[in-house]
Amino acid sequence: MGEAGIIVGCAEIVWHTPYDRFASRDVDIEQLLLSGERSRELIAYLGADEYRDLVKLARAARAPLAAEAPRAIIVPGIMGSQLGLIRQPPLPNDVLWVDPIDIQVGRLARLRLPGAAHIVPLGVVPYSYLRLKLQLRAAGFAAAFHAYDWRLGVDELGRAFAQWLRAQAAHPVAIVAHSMGGLVSRAALALPGTDQVRRLVLLGCPNCGSFAPVQALRGTYAVVRKIARLVLNGSAEALAGEIFNTFPSLYHMLPTSSCSGGTDLFDAAVWPRTGPQPQPQLLERARTFHGALAGPDERTAVIVGVGEATVTSVTRRNDDFVYTITRRGDGTVPAVSAALPGALTLYAPVAHSELTRDATVAAAVVDLLRQGSTRRLAAKWSSSSTAQARISDSQLRRTHAQKVDWARLAPEERRIFLQSLNEPPKLQLRVPAGLRTRRPARSRHR
Repeated sequence: MGEAGIIVGCAEIVWHTPYDRFASRDVDIEQLLLSGERSRELIAYLGADEYRDLVKLARAARAPLAAEAPRAIIVPGIMGSQLGLIRQPPLPNDVLWVDPIDIQVGRLARLRLPGAAHIVPLGVVPYSYLRLKLQLRAAGFAAAFHAYDWRLGVDELGRAFAQWLRAQAAHPVAIVAHSMGGLVSRAALALPGTDQVRRLVLLGCPNCGSFAPVQALRGTYAVVRKIARLVLNGSAEALAGEIFNTFPSLYHMLPTSSCSGGTDLFDAAVWPRTGPQPQPQLLERARTFHGALAGPDERTAVIVGVGEATVTSVTRRNDDFVYTITRRGDGTVPAVSAALPGALTLYAPVAHSELTRDATVAAAVVDLLRQGSTRRLAAKWSSSSTAQARISDSQLRRTHAQKVDWARLAPEERRIFLQSLNEPPKLQLRVPAGLRTRRPARSRHR
């Protein structure tokens, strides 16, 4: 992909980058996949294997749908919607998230809340969600996305989604929601006028929180640290303390005491005094948030990712947070949080970001939408594994510290960098010495 450029018009100078050209509607990208146009750009953006797979899926999904085809709305997770500014045609819209060239020159600061820039969602991140949409479309569903501004509070986003659902009241719909999108959906379904939702499938939803937002607010989350590598004059700590800690959504996804081992993360006094700090008023506002979510009913099914190294608890040690990592989760959301008592619960040995890309999970989602059940995934899961690792904020601040010169990266290196933003540090999990005489750890699916 080419570099950034400047368009000189009659009255203004407009900065644009190649990533702005992917602020396209998903249906436009589907047409490009079918026609073969702009294939070199799409291959550079998606990768050759992903492009080839999506072309096959687009061809399988191109048959006209029946007028009565069931509708399925895909709600992405946090950071899964592109955010930016609207421009007048023929200029492309201005993508800020996630545009590495804009990030490099400091334009990510425009995402800070409150802010003067009129930031809007510009569609979903294609690599993360287009595959699932095409798979549902090929199965006969009229699938569409509900992109949203993931910086905002889940309560606010839920109200907006409920309003959108009310406008579709004449048409029964199913919702397939990933990660934070599940909380947005549950917030919407708690409001009146949403009875036309016939199914709700949650993929890796942090129903009682995740420790990723804790690390994001501390400047130690892998995504924040990798993004900071692009910023010419900035650090992960600055991004956390000046931008990310203004996002109400992060506070709404903090672990509740039932999922945090009893630590009250909504109490500002619990947090270390050094390093980036959460905003006390946003912590307090988020404290009672989970009580406003719709509970599970016969429409609800959850798919829980397991077997990945996941932060499952946090403790305060001196003036530091120390995180315990086990394989009881999908790499981002602990299994105990993704599970939702009272809902049909299924388990998949799939990482968090792959739950929307895995073919078996997609086939299970189709079953759930059609008949409310599936045999493709395990209905029970237990783990006797005692292997774990511990890592502190201080140690995490030594990871992903070296700056990246985006201009010097080869196209393939750029693609890999963006597609691996969510990958956590690779740690060796070990059985603690006092437990090594017990039966060897093993996991089982039944």
